[in-house]
Amino acid sequence: MLKLAKLPDRTTTKMTFSASAKLNEALHEYAVLYRNTYGETASVPELIPFMLERFLKSDPAFTKARRDGLLNQATGKEATAVKTSLRTRNVHAGGPASSSNPQTTTQTKGE
Repeated sequence: MLKLAKLPDRTTTKMTFSASAKLNEALHEYAVLYRNTYGETASVPELIPFMLERFLKSDPAFTKARRDGLLNQATGKEATAVKTSLRTRNVHAGGPASSSNPQTTTQTKGE
């Protein structure tokens, strides 16, 4: 047996979403606070996947639904979308979102 365990799935998925101006401003403020706290700059698109992952892990109802297999009850396209999103890890960020364009895009590895 190797000391190194099998590497986890490192597939990424491109995601795009629109944020309100107020949320966009708050995300940029969070990036500033992150820089001030850790002395490292991270763009909003770099931070968002980690923020979402932290949020999902902290939601007891979502965690319980996954554990109990309740998400497998979805059908058709919805089931495919749910299964794909649950397998998606390590979403890499694209360029920074600007204040005038609150849309954020993450890039899929290999695109």
